[in-house]
Amino acid sequence: MDIENQVSMKNLVYVVLVALLFTACQNHDYSPKPRGYFRIEFPQKNYQEYTGGCPFTFEYPTYARVVPDTERITKPCWLNMQFPQFKGTLHISYEDIPSKAIFDSLVEHSHIFAFKHTIKASSIDEMKLYYPEKKVYGVYYMIDGNAASSAQFFLTDSTKHFLRAALYFRTEPRLDSIQPVLTFIKKDMDVMIKTFKWKH
Repeated sequence: MDIENQVSMKNLVYVVLVALLFTACQNHDYSPKPRGYFRIEFPQKNYQEYTGGCPFTFEYPTYARVVPDTERITKPCWLNMQFPQFKGTLHISYEDIPSKAIFDSLVEHSHIFAFKHTIKASSIDEMKLYYPEKKVYGVYYMIDGNAASSAQFFLTDSTKHFLRAALYFRTEPRLDSIQPVLTFIKKDMDVMIKTFKWKH
């Protein structure tokens, strides 16, 4: 192949490459795409009763398990309601109320524990829980935003029993990614609260 043919072949390759680059860069939208998340398969909602050896009962979902809490200070009736499929745990702690001072302290600590998430939360709403026929009273804390805990509550009869619960996920707290799971589990927490009873 002579020099003229080599030069024209190089020119042809060059022209083809430039044409490809032009067509590749036209009519494309390069706007950033939103972050995608895996589709979550939710189990069917069925409930069972927790009776245990504690002074209370409640209903909880069949896809969760209630086990003794061995990670924190071990006390009777400190439990974890685990949601393995969602990497979530509802930490449950129970205390006897020996005096009004202790009762006031438990209520205050529940408030402090909920509002310590103020730094990351966009809002914290309180809803009073009131079931006088069962002697069950309390406060439900709904924590919006990228806080470590998105839902907490306490239940008491105001004289003998006090139970506190806080939901945590073993993942970086990003509301946009956990919102579907959070909505799903909050319905289970609602069932737990509505079916909660003190044993006599």
